[in-house]
Amino acid sequence: MISLTDTALSAVKKAISRSGKEGAGFRVKADAGGCAGYKYKIGLDTNVNEGDAIVDAGDDVRVFVDSASQTLLTGMIIDFVESLEGAGFVFENPNAQSSCSCGKSFS
Repeated sequence: MISLTDTALSAVKKAISRSGKEGAGFRVKADAGGCAGYKYKIGLDTNVNEGDAIVDAGDDVRVFVDSASQTLLTGMIIDFVESLEGAGFVFENPNAQSSCSCGKSFS
């Protein structure tokens, strides 16, 4: 459903370790809003909700995707990039018809 690059997987593992939330997963969601129609929301979550898809991303990292976001995010690859401008997650979503210039929202 969703995959993480090795760099993204490492960033998520570090975030979970630093948070002290043992057993937390990486929640990825598509919310209405943003300049293109939907925006990506990510974060650590210790709760698995009814209808969540649970993806084993490897190295003991789980990705949680709520039922409403699953069709919008299927096949997405998440990377983590560090550059002079900063660091952050980058989304390659094959379901996006278009995206904004910041890469954080899509339609």
